[in-house]
Amino acid sequence: MFCSVIQWVAMGAALEVIQSAAAAEALLPPQRQRLLQHLHEPDSAAGLARRLSLPRQQVNYHLRELEKHGLVELVEERRKGNCMERVVRASARSYVISPLVLGDAEAPTVRDQFSSTYLIAAAARTLRDTAVLRQRADAAGQRLATLTVETDVRFASAADRAAFTEELTSTLARLTQHYHQATAPGGRSFRFLLAAYPTPAKKEKDNEPRS
Repeated sequence: MFCSVIQWVAMGAALEVIQSAAAAEALLPPQRQRLLQHLHEPDSAAGLARRLSLPRQQVNYHLRELEKHGLVELVEERRKGNCMERVVRASARSYVISPLVLGDAEAPTVRDQFSSTYLIAAAARTLRDTAVLRQRADAAGQRLATLTVETDVRFASAADRAAFTEELTSTLARLTQHYHQATAPGGRSFRFLLAAYPTPAKKEKDNEPRS
């Protein structure tokens, strides 16, 4: 069994959450995704055009659209002959489009802990809230404290899974009752989300024997 290291960490710029439909639309064309993959290191439109064997005017157009929505950022402008060459880079190493771009995914009124709809809505809200908080922290020059714990558990039976769920739920309730101080001066609330879903099956290699 593997369990990730538990740390309170600051969110970095390795991942950017797309929160507007316009930015999502700008990101979707395959040519722009290809450009972003080559902009982990700064480059110019001319450099990208040479590397990807694309017309420079086409590259310039896509870069302008990406920059308009904050998906690439200007690194420097340098003179090359009689022209000023703009050097840009991707604003993040990877991007994820928030589910809320397609509509409000607030958690359902009935919070059924066994509902996949509620799980998806809660995950979408977590993605939205974390993205907003990270933007605020970055603007203030502060670290954003987050916690991620992830593990896989293989249960021998449905009964074992149910027992694990019951024990996990009661443990969280006990910890919450012990540490929650609703009126603590200077305190700050944190939201904890526990979720479980079947581990997606990995693609098997052609000659790999089944276990």
